[in-house]
Amino acid sequence: MEKEQHELRSYGFFGIFKESFKMVFSWRKIFTQISSAFILPLCFVFFVHYHISEALFSKIGYRGFDESDQLGFPNYSELRHFFVQKWLPYWLFKVAYVFVLLILSLLSTAAVVYTIACIYTSKSVTFKKVMSVVPKVWKRLLVTFLWSYLLVFVFIIVTGAMFVLWGSIFADHVGAIAIVILVTLLILYLAGLVYITIVWHLGSVISVLEEVYGIKALKKSRNLLKGKTGVAVALFIVLGAFFGGIQTLYEILVLQVWPMSMLIKFCVGLACLLLMVMVVLVGLVVETVLYLVCKSYHHETIDKPTLSEQLEGYNWGYVPLKNNINIQMQHA
Repeated sequence: MEKEQHELRSYGFFGIFKESFKMVFSWRKIFTQISSAFILPLCFVFFVHYHISEALFSKIGYRGFDESDQLGFPNYSELRHFFVQKWLPYWLFKVAYVFVLLILSLLSTAAVVYTIACIYTSKSVTFKKVMSVVPKVWKRLLVTFLWSYLLVFVFIIVTGAMFVLWGSIFADHVGAIAIVILVTLLILYLAGLVYITIVWHLGSVISVLEEVYGIKALKKSRNLLKGKTGVAVALFIVLGAFFGGIQTLYEILVLQVWPMSMLIKFCVGLACLLLMVMVVLVGLVVETVLYLVCKSYHHETIDKPTLSEQLEGYNWGYVPLKNNINIQMQHA
């Protein structure tokens, strides 16, 4: 990825996608190894959790929702037994699923971002080196992810309160004004959620390649997006559409009871799995390339020797550089 700063600066929607695909195909061996080790298990867990959730939930049935069934619990001990036997395994599985998904997401992000940084700095990169570096980086990513989850949670609480307020005000009469306000709230909610997600993903790249992480990485991500927000939103929407399309296809053709043989369902499921792996890989590469483009757009020169030194330092254990040296970027 020997690109001049001014060339990266001019990249838009199609330029970022083109550069990302070019990188994946040019270095397909290392990316295939990363996909097999991290992204494939990530996507496999994502799809399998549907089947396990459905199996566990089918054991619960509707007893927990039908008020008439409350007569079937004459005392507290039977109610507790029902919860322990039915609901507890379901929620324990959900917690375990989120935990595994989070770890695999962190490892996948760290592996792809580190690999692209090595490619950019013309460093030799092998799968063995990636495997040795990833465990040293994922903790920094975890802090950024947790801050991102907190921001999303607060955002959902605030917007949820606004929807509840709307419902209480217009409960008796839903007129044209009420509909306009509701549509406006929905647009603001979706726009805010998309923006936070983009800041989150770009902040993850920053957490790997720079010394900052957590809330500081998210703030820096927000500043970097200025001037490239439209491009970032377009990239996110396209990748999200592919992700959602594959997920919907899997739910309709594999999960639902369709008159198809198990062999056909297996082939469809396998195809969805492989497509999802490709989408996730391209998405991680795209967000890393977007980071480089945003840096160049703001005339922040990517100092390859310093970045190379930091990447080499990962192999010996991360040691922060001195405060008077920018980890890898300095204003041109």
